[in-house]
Amino acid sequence: MHPDVNSLSLPRVLHALSDPVRLKVVKQIWRTGGQTCTALNLLNDMPKSTASHHFRVLRESGIINMSPQGTHMINTIRKDDLDHCFPGLLDAILNAPDTE
Repeated sequence: MHPDVNSLSLPRVLHALSDPVRLKVVKQIWRTGGQTCTALNLLNDMPKSTASHHFRVLRESGIINMSPQGTHMINTIRKDDLDHCFPGLLDAILNAPDTE
């Protein structure tokens, strides 16, 4: 489900973050410290299959961790793992100004 820290790939991480919707999702999860998929209001206006696709890309790239909590999945950023593999990358992305 989640890639091992040793198999994180810079091209996959950058590809996942290249989509503006996924970038907004990552920034919102980071600001809130963790959220359920449904709590992310950015995704409420799109089909469930599209939202699921975005979460799958983020999870499979190693950017987010999805943990069960009751009947929901809590999404958190794998900051320690990403910092270990790509020092400074996530900080630069998270602190970059929004362009929209």
